[in-house]
Amino acid sequence: MKRTTLSLAAGAVALAALTGFASLTAPSGSADTGAKSPARLPVERSSLLCPAPSTSDLAQTTYTAFTPKGAAGSPQGKPGTAVLSPAVPPPADAGAPSPAASADKAKNGKGKDGKDKKPADKPASDKPVISLKEPGKPAAATASGADAPALTGSADGLLAPGWAAQQTTQIIGGAGRALLGTSCTAPDADFWFPGASTAKDRQDYVHLTNPDDTAAVADIELFGKDGPLKADIGEGITIPAKSSVPVLLSTLTGTVADDLTVHVSTRAGRVGAVVQATDAKAGADWLPASADAAASQVLPGIPGDATDVRLIVHAKGADDADLKVKLMGKGGGFTPAGLDTVHVKSGMTASFDLKNVTRGETGSLLLTPVSDGSTPVVAALRVVRGTGDKQETAFIPATNPVGTRSTVTDNRDKAATLALTAPGTKDATVKVTSSAGTEAGEPQSKTYTVKAGTTLAVDPPVPSGLKGSYALTVEPDPNGGPVYASRTLAITQDGVPMFTVQTLADDKGTVAVPAASQDLSVLEK
Repeated sequence: MKRTTLSLAAGAVALAALTGFASLTAPSGSADTGAKSPARLPVERSSLLCPAPSTSDLAQTTYTAFTPKGAAGSPQGKPGTAVLSPAVPPPADAGAPSPAASADKAKNGKGKDGKDKKPADKPASDKPVISLKEPGKPAAATASGADAPALTGSADGLLAPGWAAQQTTQIIGGAGRALLGTSCTAPDADFWFPGASTAKDRQDYVHLTNPDDTAAVADIELFGKDGPLKADIGEGITIPAKSSVPVLLSTLTGTVADDLTVHVSTRAGRVGAVVQATDAKAGADWLPASADAAASQVLPGIPGDATDVRLIVHAKGADDADLKVKLMGKGGGFTPAGLDTVHVKSGMTASFDLKNVTRGETGSLLLTPVSDGSTPVVAALRVVRGTGDKQETAFIPATNPVGTRSTVTDNRDKAATLALTAPGTKDATVKVTSSAGTEAGEPQSKTYTVKAGTTLAVDPPVPSGLKGSYALTVEPDPNGGPVYASRTLAITQDGVPMFTVQTLADDKGTVAVPAASQDLSVLEK
């Protein structure tokens, strides 16, 4: 065989391996050089990261994971694996303390024995905390006390497309008594968190988790009502391989301020990032990153019984942002009193008090530019339920539309509410499917219609014969308008209306792969 023939064969094999579906048959006649639309194929690998849940001895944490059953075109063969395992903490003798270590040392929280609890020193092992066996069947695991570590993990094969996980922590006493929930997220290099604080009654940590085999280096910036805050430390924070580092925001700056925006970016590597916000008077919850900065933002699912709602917006662009504010409820939308428009200066963070804006009806907030301006913003809501010493806090960041499909885990009977919002001019049709239960139960499905410009709050379908918790998968009809969604999990404990809200965005279970075919004419050029 001639060398040219060998090279051609090797090139064809490499092309097939790259695309997964390239044709290897020789063309008959002239080659078809017309452009083809990329095919969407299921992803073959997914990564998720979960922060260390709590430093309280009274914490009870539940981990749940789930992969929905795939549609046509799902990868064939073995089911694959989906595992979340403890992140390895940095060694105690790793040298001079980093800014993050200094921040951790400054923490005021103490355990029952009066000794400081140090999140970075939590023990870890290689044993998986939670793993899936097959698509369509959720798995759950529990952990107690202050020693539950951050988790890193990946899924492959049939378990990769749409793999979702959540950690939910209930703390029944102390200053941090609350229900805290967060969806485990994919690693990235850039995060924005409007709604953080260095106020005296707040203790906010940004948790940085590195899933990779090499160290990551991150910078943390803080932005207030007058622009960037002067930070004593915050640059070049090292997150060792396969580990997690918490950074107390109040140790980064001497400025005491509420309603801040935190920007986390990496110089090297990638991390998972999320803010844990604890209020001395109003409980605690996780503050996830806002959707990517854009001229318009949607914040779905403000509970109807919210007693106080606060909007925090940061303008990223070179120009100021002027925004229209619209609350979309069951019957349509309206502008909250006194908030016809809001003005946010470039590079600054502004906050606006919406009080009890929903007044008994679940609603979603829509931010749009007043004119044709395109200044990108990031945004989040701080939501309070209850009054007096029985208040509880949660956060709703701006989110992306559900897209093709999205899943949220750890739904519980009579405790979960799903909010569906169609902010456009077209009605939306949404299929909602409950999975089997973690212990028992059969899946159920129901289809809902969401009128354009409204928010529909529903009690989702519960698996028949449910034991344990279940996952919810949301699939909008592609012929309808865009849908934004969130899930509220609510539990009353000693008269405190504990709750947490998780937004649902597209699970990115498929990826566009360019079409490719063999073209022997290139050998003649």
